[in-house]
Amino acid sequence: MFNPIRIEAHNPSPMTGQGNNTYLLLGSNGEATLIDAGVGEPRHLADLEHHLADARAQLGQVLVTHAHADHASGAPALAVAQPRARFLKFPWPDEDQRYPVRWESLRDEELVLAAGEPLIVLHTPGHSPDHIALWHEASRTVFTGDLVTAGSSVMIEASKGGDLRRYLAALERILTLEPVRLLPAHGPEVSKPTALLRHYLDHRRAREQQVMAALAAGRDTVQAVAEYIYDGLEPALMPAARENVRAHLDKLKAEGTAFERHGRWTP
Repeated sequence: MFNPIRIEAHNPSPMTGQGNNTYLLLGSNGEATLIDAGVGEPRHLADLEHHLADARAQLGQVLVTHAHADHASGAPALAVAQPRARFLKFPWPDEDQRYPVRWESLRDEELVLAAGEPLIVLHTPGHSPDHIALWHEASRTVFTGDLVTAGSSVMIEASKGGDLRRYLAALERILTLEPVRLLPAHGPEVSKPTALLRHYLDHRRAREQQVMAALAAGRDTVQAVAEYIYDGLEPALMPAARENVRAHLDKLKAEGTAFERHGRWTP
């Protein structure tokens, strides 16, 4: 039975919700793998140490889904607490250098042994250029990082390499696997992956129509479109809303459906 242990990163915030999930895999040989590094919060490090001690295991590697701070910034603290651990991720050099550990590179479709279990690396960019998911084929489980979050949507940070077209393709890639379980970096386990993935695709299509309606109504800046669509949104979430709007506009521009001149947008 494939039973990863969820360990909370203890970093709740308006952007992370209740905080990040990290996942610990324990092998029969005393080796362990952690998926995502958290933020170095002492309770996360203590919880990890507790599970390792109970299993008489040592942390051999940390697989990081992408370089956003809530997933990767805990790497230096982990390196101190778990000096035998290796740190692996798909490269994003400009961001990776923010976290001073020795990063080893992962490749798309590479097979990685995690505590004795084979995981296939799937490059799933869009949320970020370096984003990966990890596919455990035997149990049809995907560690999805920030691809999906049950009950919420995912920010496409257009100003820092986010790309909505690539994100939609990543969702489609996971959908074709026909998984039976998703283990996301935020929120609960997803036991009906097909329904959620299709909902995410439908949500983006509906949002695109809202963006086009805003342009047709004369809202011609990112800020104006965001205010038109997200009227009443909590102020702390408006920067993420603007990023999503820009991601949609960039997609429409690439497809020849919207046009931009000096920061002004038209359909």
